[in-house]
Amino acid sequence: VVATAAAQAYDRRVVVTNNTSSTINEFYASNTGTGDWQEDIFGDKALPAGNEVTVNIDDGSGYCKYDFRAVFEDGSESIKEGVNVCEVGKFTFND
Repeated sequence: VVATAAAQAYDRRVVVTNNTSSTINEFYASNTGTGDWQEDIFGDKALPAGNEVTVNIDDGSGYCKYDFRAVFEDGSESIKEGVNVCEVGKFTFND
């Protein structure tokens, strides 16, 4: 129980930076314990090239490791597995 309480105390906010030449239209972060992608965190918003946004990754599960998925305006995607959001405060998508 102590480990769970400590894990829940972590700040899971991550600054997501789009260091690509394309707008990110969708962004997903699912804890590594689930087998599917959760809802699009950006909703009806997008992250233009060269910009950044702070995202709260906390889904209430207590997990620290998440898989990130960005879907770009041209339909291509970038996936990064096992990002420890309890340790990193910044994550950058690059071309």
